[in-house]
Amino acid sequence: MTAMPELDPVIHAQARLRVTAALASLHPGDRISFPRLQELLDMTAGNLSTHLRKLEDASYVEITKTHERRTPVTYVQLTRTGRRAFEDYTAAVRALLDASITPTGSTP
Repeated sequence: MTAMPELDPVIHAQARLRVTAALASLHPGDRISFPRLQELLDMTAGNLSTHLRKLEDASYVEITKTHERRTPVTYVQLTRTGRRAFEDYTAAVRALLDASITPTGSTP
Protein backbone atom coordinates (compact mmCIF):
# COMPACT_ATOMS: atom_id res chain seq x y z
CA MET A 1 0.00 0.00 0.00
CA THR A 2 1.40 3.40 -0.97
CA ALA A 3 1.43 6.31 1.44
CA MET A 4 -1.38 8.80 1.14
CA PRO A 5 -0.26 12.16 -0.24
CA GLU A 6 -0.06 15.13 2.12
CA LEU A 7 -2.31 18.11 1.46
CA ASP A 8 -0.68 21.53 1.69
CA PRO A 9 -2.07 23.05 4.92
CA VAL A 10 -1.68 26.60 3.58
CA ILE A 11 -4.03 25.89 0.67
CA HIS A 12 -6.24 23.31 2.39
CA ALA A 13 -8.24 25.78 4.51
CA GLN A 14 -11.52 26.26 2.65
CA ALA A 15 -11.24 30.04 2.21
CA ARG A 16 -7.62 29.85 1.01
CA LEU A 17 -8.50 27.02 -1.35
CA ARG A 18 -11.23 29.21 -2.86
CA VAL A 19 -8.82 32.16 -3.17
CA THR A 20 -6.10 30.02 -4.74
CA ALA A 21 -8.53 28.34 -7.15
CA ALA A 22 -9.88 31.73 -8.27
CA LEU A 23 -6.37 33.08 -8.84
CA ALA A 24 -5.27 29.90 -10.62
CA SER A 25 -8.08 30.43 -13.13
CA LEU A 26 -6.28 33.57 -14.33
CA HIS A 27 -3.56 33.29 -16.94
CA PRO A 28 -0.06 33.15 -15.43
CA GLY A 29 1.09 36.69 -14.72
CA ASP A 30 -2.44 38.14 -14.72
CA ARG A 31 -3.75 39.86 -11.64
CA ILE A 32 -7.12 40.84 -10.20
CA SER A 33 -8.12 43.79 -8.07
CA PHE A 34 -8.82 43.14 -4.42
CA PRO A 35 -12.44 44.39 -4.65
CA ARG A 36 -13.14 42.17 -7.68
CA LEU A 37 -11.67 39.12 -5.92
CA GLN A 38 -13.67 39.97 -2.81
CA GLU A 39 -16.84 40.19 -4.91
CA LEU A 40 -16.14 36.90 -6.74
CA LEU A 41 -15.57 35.03 -3.50
CA ASP A 42 -18.27 36.85 -1.50
CA MET A 43 -15.86 37.43 1.39
CA THR A 44 -15.50 40.35 3.74
CA ALA A 45 -12.47 42.56 3.21
CA GLY A 46 -11.04 41.56 6.58
CA ASN A 47 -11.48 37.83 5.99
CA LEU A 48 -9.97 38.02 2.50
CA SER A 49 -7.05 40.11 3.80
CA THR A 50 -6.32 37.57 6.55
CA HIS A 51 -6.22 34.66 4.10
CA LEU A 52 -4.21 36.61 1.54
CA ARG A 53 -1.63 37.40 4.22
CA LYS A 54 -1.16 33.67 4.93
CA LEU A 55 -0.83 32.96 1.21
CA GLU A 56 1.60 35.85 0.84
CA ASP A 57 3.68 34.61 3.79
CA ALA A 58 4.01 31.28 1.93
CA SER A 59 5.02 33.18 -1.26
CA TYR A 60 1.92 31.84 -3.03
CA VAL A 61 0.47 35.26 -3.88
CA GLU A 62 1.91 38.65 -4.68
CA ILE A 63 0.10 41.78 -3.50
CA THR A 64 0.76 45.00 -5.41
CA LYS A 65 -0.46 48.32 -4.04
CA THR A 66 -0.52 51.15 -6.54
CA HIS A 67 -2.53 54.18 -7.57
CA GLU A 68 -4.73 54.72 -10.58
CA ARG A 69 -5.01 58.45 -10.90
CA ARG A 70 -5.38 59.39 -7.22
CA THR A 71 -7.19 56.25 -6.12
CA PRO A 72 -5.26 53.52 -4.29
CA VAL A 73 -5.68 50.09 -5.88
CA THR A 74 -4.55 46.69 -4.60
CA TYR A 75 -3.91 43.86 -7.06
CA VAL A 76 -3.48 40.18 -6.27
CA GLN A 77 -1.84 37.52 -8.40
CA LEU A 78 -0.73 33.95 -7.96
CA THR A 79 3.05 33.54 -8.01
CA ARG A 80 4.82 30.78 -9.91
CA THR A 81 5.36 29.08 -6.53
CA GLY A 82 1.66 29.44 -5.73
CA ARG A 83 0.58 28.03 -9.07
CA ARG A 84 2.89 25.04 -8.59
CA ALA A 85 1.60 24.53 -5.03
CA PHE A 86 -1.99 24.59 -6.32
CA GLU A 87 -1.15 22.07 -9.06
CA ASP A 88 0.52 19.81 -6.48
CA TYR A 89 -2.47 20.21 -4.16
CA THR A 90 -4.98 19.25 -6.86
CA ALA A 91 -2.82 16.27 -7.86
CA ALA A 92 -2.74 15.13 -4.20
CA VAL A 93 -6.53 15.44 -3.92
CA ARG A 94 -6.96 13.42 -7.12
CA ALA A 95 -4.60 10.75 -5.76
CA LEU A 96 -6.59 10.59 -2.53
CA LEU A 97 -9.83 10.25 -4.43
CA ASP A 98 -8.39 7.61 -6.75
CA ALA A 99 -7.13 5.66 -3.73
CA SER A 100 -10.57 5.74 -2.15
CA ILE A 101 -12.17 4.40 -5.33
CA THR A 102 -9.69 1.56 -5.88
CA PRO A 103 -10.06 -1.12 -3.19
CA THR A 104 -6.87 -1.80 -1.24
CA GLY A 105 -4.89 -4.69 -2.67
CA SER A 106 -6.59 -4.74 -6.06
CA THR A 107 -5.26 -3.43 -9.30
CA PRO A 108 -7.30 -1.01 -11.36
